[in-house]
Amino acid sequence: MEKKMGEAVARVAKKVNETVENQADSLELNLEGNYIHHLPEEVRTLLHLKIINLSRNKFHTFPDQLTSLQALEMINLEENEITDVPVEKLASMGSLQCVNLKSNPLNEEVRVIAKPLIKFDLLTSPPVSQVGSHV
Repeated sequence: MEKKMGEAVARVAKKVNETVENQADSLELNLEGNYIHHLPEEVRTLLHLKIINLSRNKFHTFPDQLTSLQALEMINLEENEITDVPVEKLASMGSLQCVNLKSNPLNEEVRVIAKPLIKFDLLTSPPVSQVGSHV
């Protein structure tokens, strides 16, 4: 397990470095399925980043570094373990168009608070209590 984590961190660091060094690649960063649970602070330097794919990782909290990237248009955090989301910070991101949080155990407060505040698409799975129930 420790070896896998070390390899994942090395892959993430390499991909972030490549993205920072090569401006052509700075529009999109794909770190899907790397077993990562937090982002390095260097991600804040990706000022032109438009799309980030962090799906199928091990995030327990929303990566706060992303809220400082004002050019971001799409954040994919599908299939992580996130329960809380900084809705107010995301709402202030003018370029943001979509945040995918499907298959995350979001708390009910996020769902209630988000609707009146956000101007972007917030993709979520139905709450566990509604899955399989018939009205």
